[in-house]
Amino acid sequence: QIVPLWVAPNVLTFSGFVMILVNYFLISSYDWDYTASGTSPGLVPTWVWLFSAFTTFCAYALDSIDGKHARRTQSSTPLGELFDHGLDSWATSIFVLSFFSVCSRDNGKSGISVYTMYIYLSIVLFNFMCSHWEKYNTGVLFLPWGYDISQVVLIAAYLVTGSVGVEVWHKPLLSGFYITDALVILLVGFSLFLSFPQTLYNIYRAHLKKTLKNNSLYEGLLPLVSPLLLFMLLTVWVALSPVDILAKQPRLFLWMVGVAFSNVICKVIICQMSSTQPELFHWFLFPLALVVYAAISGLLGWMEEAVLAVFTVLVTAAHVHYGVCVGRQLSEHLNIYIFSLKKRVQE
Repeated sequence: QIVPLWVAPNVLTFSGFVMILVNYFLISSYDWDYTASGTSPGLVPTWVWLFSAFTTFCAYALDSIDGKHARRTQSSTPLGELFDHGLDSWATSIFVLSFFSVCSRDNGKSGISVYTMYIYLSIVLFNFMCSHWEKYNTGVLFLPWGYDISQVVLIAAYLVTGSVGVEVWHKPLLSGFYITDALVILLVGFSLFLSFPQTLYNIYRAHLKKTLKNNSLYEGLLPLVSPLLLFMLLTVWVALSPVDILAKQPRLFLWMVGVAFSNVICKVIICQMSSTQPELFHWFLFPLALVVYAAISGLLGWMEEAVLAVFTVLVTAAHVHYGVCVGRQLSEHLNIYIFSLKKRVQE
């Protein structure tokens, strides 16, 4: 009710995304290699953690009300739906990557390993993928309650860290068992034993009611091919890298994972919204496969980190370019502006 009626819903969506992006880069400037909270606690100022809690709360709130505001202003459009879910697909990884600075990298006593970070991020993105795969088949987007809990936990974790310091996360609770260990176990448990089974059950119910949007098994499973191949290639790179690329550049590598995933899922979201078939192989897979092959075969040698940096920049630029182009095309097609409720003047 406090949002002015002249504010476009996409402004709310984008504002929330920008806030978590600013927060991510702020934390990164203090903690590039995820060690500031573990081996050298106190390097991240208290105000940064409080700012993280504030931005996470604002992003969560804005993401919750943008759709309601669109209906309130009678401005619900496919552009708004795509804008919301497309930015969510990117924000999902950014939330996780920011939180890793609280947990810190494994220092032999506490923290989590970079490989656990990769698995943690993969599971979260897998859950996001399942929600939109479900909608692709059933036409209904079922958001698991775990999303709300995760946001509340994130905000609480930042507030606790800002209030009592990062040391609280690095004190064992019971016989060497840390709070961060519990969080990882809860994530895996909720994802594999609650969210994923719920997705399969919802698709099965739609099958029984004969309301599935796709008639064949091939069409139903098609959206999963590119995301799964993406994670297979990334996992091969992580496991077989001669220079242990994930340990050398965890923030850069995990950022690239989140951006590549977001672009792949955005294609699925568009196909789900337009009732069209997604392509079998996303184009990202081909350059990624070449880079992975060159890395694990030793062709890159000492240049592997540099190639990762260049590839990450190119993937990020390609994703931003894709989002801008799709947004402009839909804006022109629907005769609306992205960040304004005014109608476009047709030429």
